[in-house]
Amino acid sequence: MVAQKGKDLLLKVDDDGVGSFVTMAGLRAKSLSFNAGTVDITHTESVGQWRELLAGAGIKSARITGSGVFKDAASDERARQLFFDGIIRDWQIIVPGFGTISGAFQITALEFSGNHDNEVSFELGLESAGALSFTPV
Repeated sequence: MVAQKGKDLLLKVDDDGVGSFVTMAGLRAKSLSFNAGTVDITHTESVGQWRELLAGAGIKSARITGSGVFKDAASDERARQLFFDGIIRDWQIIVPGFGTISGAFQITALEFSGNHDNEVSFELGLESAGALSFTPV
């Protein structure tokens, strides 16, 4: 993958639960991380007492974080409602030059901050809530 513009990394949510994806409002910074837990199967006869892992046995998860400003009241309300109601929705993360990761996520963190001489900003965190799919570019 060659260098890409950070602004082209998009985070979209299924706004109505029936497949109408909209870009999450005013995000200036976004990140996506994948994690895979390990299952240690090391035993007394492991060669040189090196750790051995069981392939494909650990729990997989993904975390999305983002920060920015709300561009309108509707986007502010969307994030607040999803968080306070604990709603799990389908999301799309579009990584330019790579592909689209899709699946169910829940907003697990929602923070607001602001300086007296600047705009109010927000940060959010999402955790995967099921199997994810990947569609390459």
